[in-house]
Amino acid sequence: MSEQTSWANPLRDPRDLRLPRIAGPCSLVIFGVTGDLSKKKLLPAIYDLANRGLLPPSFGLTGFGRRDWSNEAFADFVKECVETHCRTPFRESTWNNLAKGIRFVQGTFDDKAAFERLSQTVQELDRDRGTRGNHAFYMSVPPSAFPIVSKQLADSGLAKSSEDAWRRVIIEKPFGHDLESAKELDRVVSEVFDPNSVFRIDHYLGKETVQNMLALRFANSMFEPIWNANYVDHVQITMAEDIGIGGRAGYYDGIGAARDVIQNHLLQLMALTAMEEPVSFAASDLTAEKTKVLSAVRLPNDLSANTARGQYAAGWQGSEQVCGYLEETGIDKSSTTETYAAIRLDVDTRRWAGVPFYLRTGKRLGKRVTEIAVVFKRAPHLPFEQTAVRELGNNAIVIRVQPNEGVTIRFGAKVPGATAMEVRDVSMDFSYGRSFTENLPEAYERLILDVLLGEPPLFPTTKEVELSWQILDPIEEYWAGLGQPQPYRSGTWGPGEADEMLAREGRHWRMP
Repeated sequence: MSEQTSWANPLRDPRDLRLPRIAGPCSLVIFGVTGDLSKKKLLPAIYDLANRGLLPPSFGLTGFGRRDWSNEAFADFVKECVETHCRTPFRESTWNNLAKGIRFVQGTFDDKAAFERLSQTVQELDRDRGTRGNHAFYMSVPPSAFPIVSKQLADSGLAKSSEDAWRRVIIEKPFGHDLESAKELDRVVSEVFDPNSVFRIDHYLGKETVQNMLALRFANSMFEPIWNANYVDHVQITMAEDIGIGGRAGYYDGIGAARDVIQNHLLQLMALTAMEEPVSFAASDLTAEKTKVLSAVRLPNDLSANTARGQYAAGWQGSEQVCGYLEETGIDKSSTTETYAAIRLDVDTRRWAGVPFYLRTGKRLGKRVTEIAVVFKRAPHLPFEQTAVRELGNNAIVIRVQPNEGVTIRFGAKVPGATAMEVRDVSMDFSYGRSFTENLPEAYERLILDVLLGEPPLFPTTKEVELSWQILDPIEEYWAGLGQPQPYRSGTWGPGEADEMLAREGRHWRMP
């Protein structure tokens, strides 16, 4: 057996799900270890896992990069990142134990000798730290570097699993820039690693509230009977950011909002929202239901009326005056890259026939928020005077992914003290912060731990990635012939054509 399962973990009894999931002997190698993702997310997540007792005492961490660092200099870099960004309290005892397993290998991706040194380093960790040949490789690098890194891992023997030791690879998005490139990327990686050893990171799937959606739907009998076209008017899935592109011009320009967010994050959230109840929460069963949803997605016939794109212009973000996208450093003044994208999709299944799903994302919008809003049809008969319900909207269940993770239920209630019947919208709110004493783990903590345990339920499969590109590619092809996106002022909620997209059908975007 080339892949160890969680049953092989000597620190975990799989019969008792109340026990913490603790990784067995292993190490993690990070390519791109000096990048922002590593500094702000990966390295702090590793420390936080160790601090929570979820990594083995013998855990090893190896950085691979061009800097002329000793192991000690790299450890100092890691410590600085951890102290700045860790979620749990900094403890010298945790750090001192983690630091014993920290190594650094200098080199470039085309340097064969560097990968030979990396091979020697992981062998040293096996011998001195007891990692037992179990190693994961995190590619926090551009997709263009995947082929050469994969080949070097293969040539040096680092990618090869054995009967009693595993090797796994973690790939950061984007998973290509269209269907063809995604297939080529999968081919390159699959030549080196067994498909079951490839973990594609979508950090949104590691967020506690996304997983809570499964509990909300399938652990509560009050929601599932109304989670269908008989009661639901439409669904809105929003990821809004109040920041611009920052220093990401080199990555973002030419990619845009739809490829950056809709193809992965939002379509995954849509699949989880629309899927049928899985047989179990095993990876294969979850994947089967998500794949059915993505396979059933139908694009609207008229893309001009059912998609919108925009590009942020100068304006005010709170009290700060900010520049427009075309004035950002490194952006071509004639760039047609969208910073806002909205699309309507339909899911042709019995459950969702006729229910539109509206997906939107953008930068420099009114606030930072990610949410899934299931908006219900109005009651078929309201036995009230029209004036009594003029401020009454549609009932809704809103799942807040970030920030302030939780769930809000909006419904109508009588205004107290009114001499006549008057009904207005009110909200019942569940917040993780108020309802649980436990701290919410950061998404990367959950996902890194799942990789080390070999548990893949939260990772998109090759089929899901390809189906997502099949949905988005025709939209991107249509947009490519339109020229400049519609400008929208920073600090607002996007271009006017996005509002018109819903207004044509008598609907409007939620204001989070």
